[in-house]
Amino acid sequence: MKIYGIKNCNTMQKAFKALDEKGWSYTFHDYKKSGIDAETLQKWCAEWGFEKLINKSGLTWKKLDDAVKATVKDEHAAIALMMQHTSIIKRPVIDTGKTLILGFDEIAIQKI
Repeated sequence: MKIYGIKNCNTMQKAFKALDEKGWSYTFHDYKKSGIDAETLQKWCAEWGFEKLINKSGLTWKKLDDAVKATVKDEHAAIALMMQHTSIIKRPVIDTGKTLILGFDEIAIQKI
């Protein structure tokens, strides 16, 4: 299992705690430090659509210029922006190898 996100995010801390309490092993990919590749983002966009993958309620999105936000009209533009500003990606993303979970979803985590 692999969990993607940013180490110091409150939502990530909840996800780490839930996984740790279950005793599940996982690897963590901090995309703020390690970046994220287009192929992974394309896979996630295919699963949820780029609109759901972008955290528009987050501070990073809110701080972007309106002109930059306006360029996000398709998956290609969204992926380019997410690669440049990884903090706008909703978190966590949990990849179990069989299932992808977007955001902290206790019920989905329980079903892993």
